[in-house]
Amino acid sequence: MKRSNTQRLRDALEDDIINGRRAPGERLDPEALGREFEVSRTPVREAIQQLVASGLVTVSPKKGTFVAKVGIDQLIEMFEVMAELEGMCGRLAARRISDAELAELREALARCETAARAGDPDEYYYENAAFHDCIYRASHNGFLDSEARQLKQRLKPYRRLQLQVRQRMGSSLEEHREIVTAIEAGEAERAERALRDHVLIQGERFSDFVASVRRLGTLQEDAV
Repeated sequence: MKRSNTQRLRDALEDDIINGRRAPGERLDPEALGREFEVSRTPVREAIQQLVASGLVTVSPKKGTFVAKVGIDQLIEMFEVMAELEGMCGRLAARRISDAELAELREALARCETAARAGDPDEYYYENAAFHDCIYRASHNGFLDSEARQLKQRLKPYRRLQLQVRQRMGSSLEEHREIVTAIEAGEAERAERALRDHVLIQGERFSDFVASVRRLGTLQEDAV
């Protein structure tokens, strides 16, 4: 998948932040970023806006743009809410999805499978987002769709971080298959449970996630 200059810059900055190469509180100079990545002002501005939306960057009037400080506790709380929103989307999608939307969901799953076979977590990250977008639309609830997308945008970098945990991409794909099977069968409660469990960070996944975050040294213990 070809990336735009905005996507390329955003991905690079996102990687730098979640891997500790740009520390919390560090100032980001838009002009220096433009020179470093050989892009114009527009991609820099758009990439920063997207990083602000995901909570990785803050903009302070008259002071500049800075890498944000985000706490583990706050992240876990957001994942808890995200799990409930996704579960609701799955339940409604199992009842309301159209034939065309189901075909689109199957195609999204197939692209996830291709990325997983290639061992490409970055490509899987994007196809995973498309997979979930299909389910949001299939809920046929515009308000729920909007709320889920807004919170997903905040959590995208950390969902990406999860995919770096060993074996997570393969288990994520298996969970996708279970979600599709439940939606295909019209089993609303099963779809809701599968999506909630897919997103919720609990048990061993919680321990792995926290260990990854602490090892990379990118987050602070106290929430913002």
